[in-house]
Amino acid sequence: MESMLNKLKSTVTKVTADVTSAVMGNPVTREFDVGRHIASGGNGLAWKIFNGTKKSTKQEVAVFVFDKKLIDKYQKFEKDQIIDSLKRGVQQLTRLRHPRLLTVQHPLEESRDCLAFCTEPVFASLANVLGNWENLPSPVSPDIKDYNLYDVETKYGLLQVSEGLSFLHSSVKMVHGNITPENIILNKSGAWKIMGFDFCVSSSNPSEQEPKFPCKEWDPNLPSLCLPNPEYLAPEYILSVSCETASDMYSLGTVMYAVFNKGKPIFEVNKQDIYKSFSRQLDQLSRLGSSSLSNIPEEVREHVKLLLNVTPTVRPDADQMTKIPFFDDVGAVTLQYFDTLFQRDNLQKSQFFKGLPKVLPKLPKRVIVQRILPCLTSEFVNPDMVPFVLPNVLLIAEECTKEEYVKLILPELGPVFKQQEPIQILLIFLQKMDLLLTKTPPDEIKNSVLPMVYRALEAPSIQIQELCLNIIPTFANLIDYPSMKNALIPRIKNACLQTSSLAVRVNSLVCLGKILEYLDKWFVLDDILPFLQQIPSKEPAVLMGILGIYKCTFTHKKLGITKEQLAGKVLPHLIPLSIENNLNLNQFNSFISVIKEMLNRLESEHKTKLEQLQIMQEQQKSLDIGNQMNASEETKITNVGSQHIDKVFNNIGADFLTGGESENKEDGLQNKHKRASLTLEEKQKLAKEQEQAQKLKSQQPLKPQVHTPVAPVKQTKDLTDTLMDNMSSLTSLSVSTPKISASSTFTSSVPSMGLGMMFSTPTDNTKRNLTNGLNANMGFQTSGFNMPVNTNQNLFSSPSTPGVTKMTLGTPSTLPNFSAVSVPPAGAKQTQQRPTDMSALNNLFGPQKPKVSMNQLSQQKPNQWLNQFVPPQGSPGMGSSVMGTPMNMMGQSAFGMQANPFFSPQNFAQPPTTMTNSSSASNDLKDLFG
Repeated sequence: MESMLNKLKSTVTKVTADVTSAVMGNPVTREFDVGRHIASGGNGLAWKIFNGTKKSTKQEVAVFVFDKKLIDKYQKFEKDQIIDSLKRGVQQLTRLRHPRLLTVQHPLEESRDCLAFCTEPVFASLANVLGNWENLPSPVSPDIKDYNLYDVETKYGLLQVSEGLSFLHSSVKMVHGNITPENIILNKSGAWKIMGFDFCVSSSNPSEQEPKFPCKEWDPNLPSLCLPNPEYLAPEYILSVSCETASDMYSLGTVMYAVFNKGKPIFEVNKQDIYKSFSRQLDQLSRLGSSSLSNIPEEVREHVKLLLNVTPTVRPDADQMTKIPFFDDVGAVTLQYFDTLFQRDNLQKSQFFKGLPKVLPKLPKRVIVQRILPCLTSEFVNPDMVPFVLPNVLLIAEECTKEEYVKLILPELGPVFKQQEPIQILLIFLQKMDLLLTKTPPDEIKNSVLPMVYRALEAPSIQIQELCLNIIPTFANLIDYPSMKNALIPRIKNACLQTSSLAVRVNSLVCLGKILEYLDKWFVLDDILPFLQQIPSKEPAVLMGILGIYKCTFTHKKLGITKEQLAGKVLPHLIPLSIENNLNLNQFNSFISVIKEMLNRLESEHKTKLEQLQIMQEQQKSLDIGNQMNASEETKITNVGSQHIDKVFNNIGADFLTGGESENKEDGLQNKHKRASLTLEEKQKLAKEQEQAQKLKSQQPLKPQVHTPVAPVKQTKDLTDTLMDNMSSLTSLSVSTPKISASSTFTSSVPSMGLGMMFSTPTDNTKRNLTNGLNANMGFQTSGFNMPVNTNQNLFSSPSTPGVTKMTLGTPSTLPNFSAVSVPPAGAKQTQQRPTDMSALNNLFGPQKPKVSMNQLSQQKPNQWLNQFVPPQGSPGMGSSVMGTPMNMMGQSAFGMQANPFFSPQNFAQPPTTMTNSSSASNDLKDLFG
């Protein structure tokens, strides 16, 4: 990297040193800045050509510099001869002014080290282009190295040289004397210009007489810079020491040969033996055949052969050469017309510019950019010609790169953007707006291009407004969003509202409809749609335009209209418009079709929303119920009061089975066991009971299970047999069962019986042998329990009785998970307990009815006795609670059981006559049933 930088630095330093050493002290540097060495030209390519600028005007120029170091090898008088010859050529060139001659902008200046003068900007000499790179900087610039002449450039270049010679021969009466590729200069725009008048010869006769040109004899002893190039010199110069205008035409023929043969001259000349070489050349010219001119185009080959003729009078003159068919090429004629454009009037120019778009595609891009474009842009100063010139400039811009456009075209278009007259300028720009927005930098678009569009929308001409509105959608995608939102859309709306032209109003709506896709959804909803309601006119075209914008917004995937907008603003606006009297049937159908689509969309969206909302509410409701049930379970499980309920039900079971007397005996037995040591069997039983209680406590809380209730099936049943079967079970009480105390009434035992029927638990036969279906070790089944439901509402029906439907009941969520309620084993310490007051439970199950004794019951008929337990037909189910479990609204208990008359308050609140013991009950049954 460092080596490359050093090499670049040394090159720059060397070039700077060369320029400084060559031009330092020359008066030219006072007015001009000398730049880079770009080419070489003149006789022997002795002049170095630099690009430069004028300090005062920054105008671009070319600086020709002759470094005197090149002639240090010569003697002083030879140096003087060379300097005089160079000076003479530049001075003669300075005096002559013609489009085909190189234009001098600053005369020759001499300093101690160099000669220098300034001309129009130059690209290179023809010799450089043809491959002669003598006196050029190293390495050769790629611009020159890779430069290839197009056919149209060659044709028109040779035509320009011919026209220059015609000017010298006819007007100036001068023979150039040294027409060579070195003395033909290509300027910045590609035009071929003549220089190198070092050996020119003017006519010695007065202008009215036949011109006569004196000629000097060839002196081989002179330095080469003091002699013309013999390879392009006519034979008569050497052999007959004469010259005339035909001599220049011979030189033109040799130049044409060199151009078509890559710079190689037709003859090689030995400068040491010039006469012998020219004699041999003369013989070859006399026998010149078509084979020697094979590289020259056929249409000009004969003319070149004539130019190279040995006899000067046979050669065509310059004026005749300009008229040969070879130069009648369309491109060459076009370029020639541009060179004479300043001589034409506006009518001729306008006709030429109208036909130019057909010619431009046939010309090379370099020719168009270098030769045609500068001529076109120079016409922008003439406003009347701008509408004719501008289409051609924009056509050229399409073929240019973005960089070329910004560098060459955009600076020239800047003033034109601001012109409002003639009106065609604005129309042309609008038609090419996509090109301008594509290649113009964003800053220039914002500062120059878009303001022109805004002016068009605000123009008083309806035609301009219509055209602008029609064209805007074609380049809307190239406009940045802020400019469109804040500047373009408001002007379109104003044009729609303020115009008196129906066409402008309709075109405004159409334009808005086409550019909707480039706008933001919320901008359309908040700005465009409300604007539609402000449009005052009700013409069918306007109404259809409004409908079109609504429909585009409604159906566009990116945009869309919310259902709130549809219901609140759009439909209330469209429905009245749909019944306007000006609308025809098709237009009305269009309105109704869009309105129906909107209504369908509104219905589906809102219905979907409501359905989703309902589902969410149901899910939330079920979630809340579940949370409440879980919270209730957790609260009741952790409630300390649950222990009290266990104790109450334990006491209820004990009172029902043993009464107060058995409790006293049991306490004594337990104290006795406590005092005595437990046997192994008793310890095993105790351990099992503890293990069972622990398992029940560790089980999960009961979850509610929904079951379909089974309707009770009413069947006719023999109540007498059923009653006898149930009552006979009372006689099977063990004799070991303690007597029931007199204080224990059937009123307190009935609920316990109901509990025993509702909850089935294992029976501990080691403590008490109970055969009445009750168990002191009451507990709740964790996963549900089975209960026989008597369809005939029989209180004492057995499980095997026909007509009983077995139903699985779920555990209610409000029921606490009771642990097993068991009677303490023998030997365990038990505190003295008073008989439990059952009045609270009596009140719970309902109001008490007058008590009926068994004797009274036995005297009644069976049906009368049964009616005390079975409610009359049509009476409601149980309306109070069993163990605090309420009946739900469907007549079903919280346990999942269907309402059964068995659970009516009457059944639980009617205590029979007090039963003293099981034997008395048996006697009563015997009395009743024999």
